[in-house]
Amino acid sequence: MLTGKSLAPRVRVIAHRGASAHLPEHTLAAYARAIADGADLIEPDLVMTRDGVLVARHENEIGATTDVAIHPRFASRRTTKRIDGVSVEGWFTEDFTLAELKTLRTRERLPHLRGTAHDGRYPIPTLEEIIGLLANENERLGLAAGLIPEIKHGTWYRQQGLPMEQRLLGMLRAHASTRTVPVVIQSFEIANLRELRASLGCLPNVRLLQLVDDPQAQPWDVEARGGALRYADLLTPAGLREVAAYADAIGPNARAILPLARAGHLGPPTPLVREAHAAGLEVHAWTFRPENAFLPEGLRQGATAARNEQGSITEIRAHLEAGVDAFFTDDPALGRRAVGPHVP
Repeated sequence: MLTGKSLAPRVRVIAHRGASAHLPEHTLAAYARAIADGADLIEPDLVMTRDGVLVARHENEIGATTDVAIHPRFASRRTTKRIDGVSVEGWFTEDFTLAELKTLRTRERLPHLRGTAHDGRYPIPTLEEIIGLLANENERLGLAAGLIPEIKHGTWYRQQGLPMEQRLLGMLRAHASTRTVPVVIQSFEIANLRELRASLGCLPNVRLLQLVDDPQAQPWDVEARGGALRYADLLTPAGLREVAAYADAIGPNARAILPLARAGHLGPPTPLVREAHAAGLEVHAWTFRPENAFLPEGLRQGATAARNEQGSITEIRAHLEAGVDAFFTDDPALGRRAVGPHVP
């Protein structure tokens, strides 16, 4: 087994939106397969319905990942909104009740790479349904897989009168399984993680992850209030120490750890993992996908759309050697092969 130089006792495999290389993302089927394939944590991205229910979608715009466009009664709800400073056109979860969303079925987000065989089969799951699935699968398989929810567009939803953070904590407190299994709450924003840190006293199993986007970009809550801080500022030694005051880990793009060198090969590691560990922060890298289209050019073999399992494993193992503590993958089975079997 590869051990790397991680800060964590063992490297964790995170199922990015479920086993999304095989089944439509953010469906109960994708989460169930991820657990069976050896994921340590499953990731639901959380958005809100009009009636205040947390559901799993990568974005609040659902035109690309559901069949909403074929439902005539929802045609008038197509609109344009400015979400986190970006104009987005489509259908948005906050304009639907849960009952209405449950009439929709999911679609593959990357049909040109992963096909459409599973389109139209699965409904949008609620967070409560995902927690129930997790508890049942853990009991059935004798596992202790955890949950790593991401709060999407926290400032936006707060402005709509649908704050997500306390609803999420309430749901975690309400279920025995999420009071005991590992739980990590993620956000690209900062203020909501600080708020959550002050509210976790009765949930000692919950940790916080500061996601990091393009270094020159700003967390939206910072930009919305006119602040100057950029993600790059979080990645300095001083910035990492500040993050460690409210979070337990950072989540950077894998290229911030191993940038690409000449001819598309992985270059030597940056100081990020070492400096984050020095600040007491784990590093959770995102995102590893098995198709050539997503692999560094130097690891590709075959057609752009083809699966390249060995290339993906090689990329993951290079990051393990760099010392990451966890990583997000669309194919948890490949991630488990890269790390090695579960250790009791």
